[in-house]
Amino acid sequence: MRLHRGDYDDVVERAADPVALARRWVEAGARRVHLVDLDGARSGRVRPELVHLVAAAVAPVPLQASGGIRSLADARALLAAGQQRVIVGTAAWPDPTPWAEPLGAALVVALDVRDGTVRAAGWTEEAGLAVDEAVQRCLTAGVGRVLCTAIERDGTLAGPDLDLIERVAGRGLHVLAAGGVRSPEDVVALAAAGAEAAVVGRALLATP
Repeated sequence: MRLHRGDYDDVVERAADPVALARRWVEAGARRVHLVDLDGARSGRVRPELVHLVAAAVAPVPLQASGGIRSLADARALLAAGQQRVIVGTAAWPDPTPWAEPLGAALVVALDVRDGTVRAAGWTEEAGLAVDEAVQRCLTAGVGRVLCTAIERDGTLAGPDLDLIERVAGRGLHVLAAGGVRSPEDVVALAAAGAEAAVVGRALLATP
């Protein structure tokens, strides 16, 4: 399922079976699969059983997943279920330090941005931080990688926020870029802006 600008009441694309969909991307040549548990993001509950099913379906391609991670126990349960990276958003703010050392390279902090500020709880609440302050807290904590989502572009096929990605990547973080990606040209532009990788959702779902 894909949301329009992070609105849970505005679904723009649906796919019935996440396991079959993940397998489809791997068969098409994906080198990493990105899974978001939207229900978990809002409820604060992880579903290791879902991660296990998807991880088994895409193996040996690595899986990274997010949604509902509120404790180190949650993160470790998902890693044990087969994913390679855990994406922590809500629980990483205001201070990602408690996550950085225990999880190391398996940690990705979600930097979900709307109107220049970071959002939490499945994008439904303010985290109380401007983008630059959030980036500085990641650097201070020793976080190496963030998933930077331009919420207002997400699900729109309007093109990525290159200025946002360049701003975050320019501080020295590895950046996975999300929001608005519509074409291979957008992926090339994101790489030029400093992104390590791009998350592509609706553009793929809209492809026969």
